[in-house]
Amino acid sequence: MTILDRRLHAYRSDLAEAGLEGKVEASRFTQGAPARVAVPVVALRPEPDLARGIDTELLLGEDVTVFDRAGGWCWVKAASDGYVGYVAADALLEGRPAPTHIVTVQRSFVYPEPELRKPHQAILSMGSRVHVAGVAEARGNRYVVLEDGTAIFAKHVQPIGALDGADYVEIVARFLETPYLWGGRSGLGIDCSGLVQLAMLMTGRAVPRDTDMQAAGLGQPIDRSEIRRGDLVFWNGHVAVFEDPETILHANGHSMTVARENFEAAVERIGWLYEQPTGYRRPIS
Repeated sequence: MTILDRRLHAYRSDLAEAGLEGKVEASRFTQGAPARVAVPVVALRPEPDLARGIDTELLLGEDVTVFDRAGGWCWVKAASDGYVGYVAADALLEGRPAPTHIVTVQRSFVYPEPELRKPHQAILSMGSRVHVAGVAEARGNRYVVLEDGTAIFAKHVQPIGALDGADYVEIVARFLETPYLWGGRSGLGIDCSGLVQLAMLMTGRAVPRDTDMQAAGLGQPIDRSEIRRGDLVFWNGHVAVFEDPETILHANGHSMTVARENFEAAVERIGWLYEQPTGYRRPIS
């Protein structure tokens, strides 16, 4: 039978997603059931084991398909990019109201009511999706009120789709100095390919999650001489965004942050570990 990328295809010897019937061997096939992330950030792992490193993260309000529940874990496939893995079962809920708005600042607080002096209950990353049930004002500040009565500063959210077509490089720059986190995909910690993906998702573009996936199929290949704002440069295991032809933005393990760096200086610095860039690509809107 065909060997498929386990990151993008849900199959085990005992169970597989229905669309793979006839392509892989499994005892049973399932369509799965829809669910939605109900916590600010949840790690997605290759195995149901807290000792395993994370592959990526899912944010509040993102949709998944659940194929299996066992031992406090759910085996899922993310709707946004098709990534497959295991998340904590208590991070998901079924039947939550459909999100109406998305967080558009790097981080925002959730308050128990529309009052900034109250102790916050959670921190949401850019990209988190919420259902706005109403609006309220207090002390001259405007809030959106969620279905459970909690509140977020109104200027920190916009209707889903409001940023479609916007300059994704400007979104990337909002993450400057965010800590680097392997597998991270939030304003609390992010890695190089997660930064590219989340910024593009914010502007309405579906993007693969990992660097190798992006290098293989995101946009079209270009030459170094053609570089302009928004183009991407890849190394083996790393990706950066051109802010202009001489400057890159990237989450990196050198500064352990999202940083702005001169491209040629970065090539020289990175070369000892990742050698020279493997290619350049231009995302297609």
